[in-house]
Amino acid sequence: MSELQAKIGDTVYVHYVGKFPGGRVFDTSLSSEALKAKIFNPARDYKPLKIRLGANEVIPGFEEALVGMKVNETKEVIIPPEKAYGKSGNHPMAGKTLQFRLTLVSLERK
Repeated sequence: MSELQAKIGDTVYVHYVGKFPGGRVFDTSLSSEALKAKIFNPARDYKPLKIRLGANEVIPGFEEALVGMKVNETKEVIIPPEKAYGKSGNHPMAGKTLQFRLTLVSLERK
């Protein structure tokens, strides 16, 4: 049996660590990483992020990076501003290049 690769229409569950260039963590789905980066929030539920691919639920570069991944695969991606929150605008992350370490935990296909 071949391993499924994530494609548009699938629902994926992904652990992620988001960093700015230089290595400062700004967000993660892993409590251990949040504690290490001193951004742990006890009110938050640290678990894999559920994303339906193709539904524009996350920034474009994040979604594009997930397409083609296999379960338990980890990859590092660098997302330029135009594939994240835009080159300019009101979002606090506008104009920023973001780095993510993504691990595909599971995949559901209808």
